[in-house]
Amino acid sequence: MENSHLHYLEQLSEQYPTISKASAEIINLQAILNLPKGTEHFLSDIHGEYEAFSHVLKNGSGAVRKKIDDVFGRSLSEADKATLATVIYYPREKIELVKKTEEDMDGWYKITLYRLIEVCKTVSSKYTRSKVRKMLPPDFAYIIEELITEKPEVLNKEAYYDAIVDTIVNLGQTEEFILELSTLIQNLAVDHLHVIGDIYDRGPGAHLIMDRLMSYHSVDIQWGNHDIIWMGAAVGQLACIATVIRNSIRYDNLDMIEEGYGINLLPLATFAMNTYENDPCDIFVFKQLAGEKRNVSESTMIRKMHKAIAIIRFKLEGQLIKKWPEYGMDERLLFEKIDYEKGTIVLDGKEHKLKDTNFPTIDPKDPYKLTEEELNVMMRLRSSFLHCDKLQRHMRLLLKKGNMYKVYNGNLLYHGSVPLNEDGTFRKVNIYGTEYWGKELFDVLESYVRKAFFSTDMKEQEKGADLMWYIWTAPYSPLYGRKKMATFERYFLEDESTWVEPKSCYYDLIQKPEIADMILHEFGLYGNNIHIINGHVPVHRMRGESPVKCDGKVIIIDGGFSQTYRKRTGIAGYTLIFNSYGLTLTAHDPFESAEEAVKNEIDIVSRREAVELCDKRILVGDTDVGKRMKSRIRDLRELISAYQEGALPELEGGTYIAY
Repeated sequence: MENSHLHYLEQLSEQYPTISKASAEIINLQAILNLPKGTEHFLSDIHGEYEAFSHVLKNGSGAVRKKIDDVFGRSLSEADKATLATVIYYPREKIELVKKTEEDMDGWYKITLYRLIEVCKTVSSKYTRSKVRKMLPPDFAYIIEELITEKPEVLNKEAYYDAIVDTIVNLGQTEEFILELSTLIQNLAVDHLHVIGDIYDRGPGAHLIMDRLMSYHSVDIQWGNHDIIWMGAAVGQLACIATVIRNSIRYDNLDMIEEGYGINLLPLATFAMNTYENDPCDIFVFKQLAGEKRNVSESTMIRKMHKAIAIIRFKLEGQLIKKWPEYGMDERLLFEKIDYEKGTIVLDGKEHKLKDTNFPTIDPKDPYKLTEEELNVMMRLRSSFLHCDKLQRHMRLLLKKGNMYKVYNGNLLYHGSVPLNEDGTFRKVNIYGTEYWGKELFDVLESYVRKAFFSTDMKEQEKGADLMWYIWTAPYSPLYGRKKMATFERYFLEDESTWVEPKSCYYDLIQKPEIADMILHEFGLYGNNIHIINGHVPVHRMRGESPVKCDGKVIIIDGGFSQTYRKRTGIAGYTLIFNSYGLTLTAHDPFESAEEAVKNEIDIVSRREAVELCDKRILVGDTDVGKRMKSRIRDLRELISAYQEGALPELEGGTYIAY
């Protein structure tokens, strides 16, 4: 036996100092390998829609309702099943509603408890007792374990369980117990959550989504371009800060900025009102939230702030493009293409008249230079972003749980695309003087993101911060994948043909099985039942477009969580479930509100369709975790052999065992 391997076994022996303990662990691991794999839940492009996101987490995209159907079959009516599902999703709210009409609350409590216990038994059955025990709420852990564990030694089980339930009700602990049991069912129904990018922007509740993810039991995140721009803002990159504020104003999300994160926008508002005092800023409209309407003075101020931050953003972007020629984005240096006297701009050889020609802060000789007042505004905003504890905590979660991509149980997850040439080969992308492509491009971009937060080399830190703006918007960024971001054109030009943001060739090429296979192989995936799962580009269901592409190898799950997209997609988001039986895709109806869901017992799961069903049930042993367990079993067997052959002595309680 090699010395290095013997040294590893010596370290392993500290955890398993005897043959019996190593054997017990092998038996435990071998048992787990034969359990059904846990349910994975995939979401993408949530875009700040907190209420819909929260509901989908609660119902596991139908996983909870399926368990209710499995348990009760036809023994419960559809109405009773809907009521039970609503109790699991919104226990406090549903109980308060029931109290208004139910005369025998103790009876209702008992019936509901028994039904919840049966569901909990089923959802916990695929896990070891040890794993379930770790997920139990501390205050009720012992009681729940007693109720959901089969006890063959108890002769009169019905009386035993009745006594426990009666005691819970008599002590007035029923509501808290139902709450904890419902939360446990939600957590057990979904073993692991994948968020495939774009938590931020458009909707008003991204900060609430991040709070929810902070406490979620098992999650990973693939960064989207809307996430990466917030990460850039959190490290103080000025163009990123201007972009996230512009996005928030555009979608009327100032409350999230000011109240959610405590960012003070007064300096921007003051500057905007002074600088554009006599400018109506008519083209700088914003999308008001459904059901809300700003008064005239608020709307006027927001339009002025909108213009002020948009102009600052374009200036800061121009500075970055000039600073880093290797970004290859010179065609987006638009301010220097403007004829400020004529009020026109030449794009692709065609002259266009600008809809707004009032640029009091732009020096035509140096159009990207911030005025002293603009710089002062940005420095104050930068300080607010850098010192916002809540924002920094959320960004640490994105760093801890997030990556540019993830390979997990035969699936390759990334938000946007893989840069390709028209002939289907990987496109080489220049990152600070070196060309990268394929997996290596994703890896180097992620390394620079992390350098922006952690590098002690100030130059590398700066390059990482600047590169996050590039990842947000560049044509060959894997997280953007369009030839341009036409924000300027949408503001200033009437010609709508200039507004088009052509998608990269990836979205056509990925329809070809050989291209999908090439990408999967690049990331180390071979064999059958492997997939690319990504979002970023909404699937237009109304046009007959399918989210399942390339003979099932590619699944795009951006279906329009964001209200902005729903008119185009015809639905309110796709989610994907991967359980021990295979892959199932769910298209969701729009979610009105939690109040409506509780009152009318409305679920938002609408249409479910199987993407891929397996011939035999998938076990833990077939997963990535199972592979690691099998490796651990091999190591433990070698440790036992080392004990038996005398290469290592057994150690019990600090004393060698002598034979």
